[in-house]
Amino acid sequence: MTYAHATGTRAGSPPDESALIEELEWLAHLLDSRWRVPGTNWRFGVDGLAGIIPGVGDVSTGLVSVYLVWRARELGLPFHVLARMGGNVLLDTTVGSIPILGSVFDFAFKANRRNMALMRRHLERRRA
Repeated sequence: MTYAHATGTRAGSPPDESALIEELEWLAHLLDSRWRVPGTNWRFGVDGLAGIIPGVGDVSTGLVSVYLVWRARELGLPFHVLARMGGNVLLDTTVGSIPILGSVFDFAFKANRRNMALMRRHLERRRA
């Protein structure tokens, strides 16, 4: 099932804002905080797990993070917000690709959660 079909929008028509935000929130959660380390409040996601695979893991999750930023632009976010989101992805992908240090960084730096917070703050200001 395509995203357009699931949200009731037609291809080429503007996405339903709340449905798009929900999709991006789900994706950010999956990438950054899907699971919890038992007995702690530490959370991790696919990004942290994939980062264990040298090179390929960080590039793969980096591409998914770029998709998240690409879809966020459909909400009309200004360039400076999108650029900051892209910077978070670039930092996460670059540092995350460093052996050992990168794996620790992936568990600590939640680029997608940060990007969702940037997006939400901008949308709230715009509504106010």
